[in-house]
Amino acid sequence: MSHPETARPTDPVEMTAVELVSAYAAGTLSPVEATEAVLAAITARDTDINAFCLVDPDRALVQAKDSEARWQSGHVRGLLDGVPISIKDIFLTEDWPTRRGSLSIGPEGPWTVDSPVAARVREDGMVMVGKTTTPEIAWKGVTDSPLTGITRNPVDPTRTAGGSSGGSAAAVAGGMGPVSVGTDGGGSVRIPASFCGIVGFKPTHGRIPLYPASPFGPLAHAGPLTRTVEDAALMLDILALPDPRDPTALAPTLTTFRGQIQRDVRGVTAAYSPTLGYVRPDPEVEAIVSGAVRVLEAAGLRVSAADPGFTDPREAFDVMWAAGAAAMLAAFPPGARENADPGLRRVWEHGETLAATDYLDARAVAAQVAITMGTFHTAYDILITPTVPIPAFAAGHDVPPGSGMADWPDWTPYTYPFNLTQQPALSIPAGYTSDGLPVGLQIVGPRHSDDLVLAIGRFAELCLSAAP
Repeated sequence: MSHPETARPTDPVEMTAVELVSAYAAGTLSPVEATEAVLAAITARDTDINAFCLVDPDRALVQAKDSEARWQSGHVRGLLDGVPISIKDIFLTEDWPTRRGSLSIGPEGPWTVDSPVAARVREDGMVMVGKTTTPEIAWKGVTDSPLTGITRNPVDPTRTAGGSSGGSAAAVAGGMGPVSVGTDGGGSVRIPASFCGIVGFKPTHGRIPLYPASPFGPLAHAGPLTRTVEDAALMLDILALPDPRDPTALAPTLTTFRGQIQRDVRGVTAAYSPTLGYVRPDPEVEAIVSGAVRVLEAAGLRVSAADPGFTDPREAFDVMWAAGAAAMLAAFPPGARENADPGLRRVWEHGETLAATDYLDARAVAAQVAITMGTFHTAYDILITPTVPIPAFAAGHDVPPGSGMADWPDWTPYTYPFNLTQQPALSIPAGYTSDGLPVGLQIVGPRHSDDLVLAIGRFAELCLSAAP
């Protein structure tokens, strides 16, 4: 299948990570110039968006100059040496505070440890420009907190960017760096990717090592937010390198993810489930995703309408989520409860009522959903759904105003099931509503099929960009 060539951008803030590295190699752009452009974009745009809670221009420019010297000497350090990147303020970063969106965590430190994500980024030679906003302890599907305020959607600043990696998604979508890294415990990479019109990937649990261990345990994943699937695959090649501090981390892969995304996936069997059997999506969202699926079917995917066969596992998710939040917050200093986000306070209090048997019962439900999906994938290579059943709603609210919903999982039914099952799940842009708001398409694969999910995502990305 051929695809039309598009003009490559020349403005560094519009370039993908792959395009930046190509320009560095050709000598038409330097890491210093790219970093200066990203820092200027942050200065110009982030007052309205509030994607960053920390920006460190001096340190970023030192890293960029070091990268420039490596490119000039021909001794490049890594795959994305010199590419500007931001990191969600959940990951520990040496010499920068990690406040997790909480008034109860002070900036004093000492901050002497890099998380595996930060360590891999540094080792690759990427330029860390700053840290992105998060709701308190990344607890919800939008991004606002008592510490940093409201993060807004660059597509329409009156709307939420989603969450909990909303700062990372807003940074990438707003031209304030080509790539970022977020966390995903119930959809927190995929939700903001969908709302902001970019790519967000939650790999198989353990594919990206984590330290310290997340209180959300088996729900917790890290993942890249990028403008293209190719950039996401490259980021995974970097972030998935081993780290001895995560005993749940998977073994290294024998191939590269970027090397796998170019393979021919025509003939792959895909189940399309617009409702999972129990969701009522916004009609316009469903129409956009269904139209995208028809394009993919015409291009060579073997698509059938099929639901996975599990009932909504919301109750089990809520138990695991509340238990994790309560466990983490119990270690916070006196006064934390009073200073916490009111919604988080309710989750905290619910978690304190739970017994160990409640948690084990919820884990059993998660295991059964995973078994159901494992069987489902013997018939279908992938599952396609909308990423979120609604477009982005008004900023500053946990749920759409006037919806009657109580909590953020009420409007994220397509994402949290696949945290329970620990499967890889990718959100790519599917189109725009009549109001110009992005809609995401989610691709879910069996555990350990990260390469397949990315390959189909790349195929879909190309097909949808070429569609009339």
